Amino acid sequence: MGFRRLFCMISAVFLALAGTGSAHAGERQLLYYNHAWGTLDRATADAVEHSTYLREFADVEVRTTTGAGGKVWTGRYLRGQETYLEIFGIGDVPGQDGELGAAGLGLSTERDGDIEVLKSRLVAAGVTPHEFLQTRDFGDHKPVPWFDSLYLTSSYDRFGAWAMEYRDEYFADPRSKTGPARFPGDVTRERYLPENYKDKLMRNITLVRIAVTARDLAATTPLLRAGGFALRTDPGGVTASKGGTTIRFDEVAMGQTGLKRVEFELNCAVARHVERLGGSTLVVGPGKRAVWTF
Repeated sequence: MGFRRLFCMISAVFLALAGTGSAHAGERQLLYYNHAWGTLDRATADAVEHSTYLREFADVEVRTTTGAGGKVWTGRYLRGQETYLEIFGIGDVPGQDGELGAAGLGLSTERDGDIEVLKSRLVAAGVTPHEFLQTRDFGDHKPVPWFDSLYLTSSYDRFGAWAMEYRDEYFADPRSKTGPARFPGDVTRERYLPENYKDKLMRNITLVRIAVTARDLAATTPLLRAGGFALRTDPGGVTASKGGTTIRFDEVAMGQTGLKRVEFELNCAVARHVERLGGSTLVVGPGKRAVWTF
């Protein structure tokens, strides 16, 4: 643990004891959209994996990863400058996350130690988060610390969100292929992701729309609020803004959940192109925008 993280931990505890650690909309932004994932039908997942066009559209990686506790998953990643999307097919990740209609959301910090500040905000708001260290095995059976995470519930219907902060050990491992720090305590998304996006159309994700149950939505909003997002509630659900990417949650019944829509900012303006990928449709252009519906 670096000096900056230790300092931030001490500061967070001091603020909590002083009674000033409660989260309000005007407090400093701590969390930013990192990535979302969705479990789709096999035909759509396979179409994503084998699409020639998608490899022109985005920096695509298909990877099988071994995480903490030996958990193994296979994802299809579309990576941009700061944000990315992860697609699973049914059974590509173990347990209920591998079932049709499952989805997730990762929100990350930009500065080392901010996850401790987030924790103090949650505790001050009366929420006790669960802490988890995710690791990555690069194939030598020696797991490398990957990121620290906080989540609010271990029981959910079809959707879960978590906060994450990349670890110094991961950045220091050359196999991670991450960039150098641009400032002290740099744990940004841009440092984590490769720069291959510069040669593709996709630059970043500007909006994600996810259908979730009322139970899962209620378990997610305290994390968003503590992270600094502005929340707008309407009869159909909740919209979270700030943090670079708009996140829309539609409240639905079981059986209707899942990743529904992703909007992208492009590196350059293009003519309109429609690409059908299994049961999904990606509309690219006209202009510097693309929309993928599921």
